[in-house]
Amino acid sequence: MMKLTEAVGKRLQNILEERNLTQYGLSKLGGVPRQTINIVVKGQHDRLALDTVYQITASLGMTLGEFFADPIFDEVTD
Repeated sequence: MMKLTEAVGKRLQNILEERNLTQYGLSKLGGVPRQTINIVVKGQHDRLALDTVYQITASLGMTLGEFFADPIFDEVTD
C-alpha cells in the first residue's frame, strides 16, 4: 500500500522510462519546472496540486484519465 503522492510519482517515473524521456526533457516539453517534476517523481511532498498533475499529463500528451488508468492506483491507501 502507498500514498497517492507516491503512486503519482511512480506512475510518472514509469511513463518517463517507457518513453525514454528525462525529467529535463519533460520540462522542456511543457514548461513544468524540472525541480517540480523531480519532487513529484521522488514523492517529496505531502500534497500535490491537481493542476500540476494536469500540466504534467498535458506535457506528455495524455489526459488525466489515461494517467490515472493504471493499476498502481489500486494500491493507494490515502
